[in-house]
Amino acid sequence: MTQSGKAVKLPVKNDLGFFEIRMESIGGLGANVAGKILIEAAIIGMGMNGAGFASYGSEKKGTPIKSFVRICEGAQQVRINSPVEEPHVLAIFHEALAKSVPVTAGAVPGKTVVILNTRRTPSEARDFLKLEGGKVGVVDAMEVAMATGSRVNMVMMGAIMKAAGFYEWKAAEDAVQAQFGKKYPTLMKANMDALKRGFDEVKFEEFKKDGKFPPQPFRREEPKLGYETAPIGGTIYSVGNMRFKDLSTSRTGTIPLFILDKCVRCGECDITCPDYCFVWEKGKDPKTGKDGMVLLGIDYQYCKGCLRCTHICKFGALIPAKEAEQDMDKITVKHKFLK
Repeated sequence: MTQSGKAVKLPVKNDLGFFEIRMESIGGLGANVAGKILIEAAIIGMGMNGAGFASYGSEKKGTPIKSFVRICEGAQQVRINSPVEEPHVLAIFHEALAKSVPVTAGAVPGKTVVILNTRRTPSEARDFLKLEGGKVGVVDAMEVAMATGSRVNMVMMGAIMKAAGFYEWKAAEDAVQAQFGKKYPTLMKANMDALKRGFDEVKFEEFKKDGKFPPQPFRREEPKLGYETAPIGGTIYSVGNMRFKDLSTSRTGTIPLFILDKCVRCGECDITCPDYCFVWEKGKDPKTGKDGMVLLGIDYQYCKGCLRCTHICKFGALIPAKEAEQDMDKITVKHKFLK
């Protein structure tokens, strides 16, 4: 029974009687907490039954994490604890994950609603994720989180609630209050504002299976190395493998913006940067005409947004900027070895 005294009926269920949610995220964006809040709102606030848990490796900011929510009507018991393979709602907390993790595996057109944290339109998101079809939702969760003073997970929860279609607002409010009320009381208004904006601002569009992209069935990820195949002594057998890293998932909404006209090529930014993000090329300095190394800009694939370079630059050539307001494709300069 809900707080209003009415039994809650799930709008859709799978063959086992569950409504399932899967969140694909990275450490630091709060997907694990989002799963806890969503399951507590359903169980404690709405009299339903269910289970929620997360799957992750090292507890490190920027590493992939999956959070699962499985909900059923109150009379049913939960007797499975396996990962959610074909979710009714699939929420992707950071679009950079799609480059290295099969985040859309198991998304079934006509069943799964895919929600992406992005500035793209639903059509652009569908092409970016290469979805066979189905309902796609987009919300600029990072921008909303920064504007409200909250976090990405609150915005994404609002979008998930909209897609699910059965969550009661009072139950969600109570669950958020239970999670943050005592520990962070000053953030409650910001959190609720972010939750409401996520609910209101997510945009959905339905796409037919038109053959543009193939289906992506769920498959369990198998590690390439095991106890029988790992190199002796932890030897790194793939030379230069750092070039495949994508640290953009570690950013929290701000980037260093490079202003070419103010740069004097002193190199202090390059010395300060912990991840060697700055791209240099041998050529003529446009100001002096002398031969030497010229700073072209930043490769944001490797930039985690620490902003150390903006603090060290004395000439105003590097300033903090909101990532959401920049066209990253235009301001990114790639290293030669990636061309």
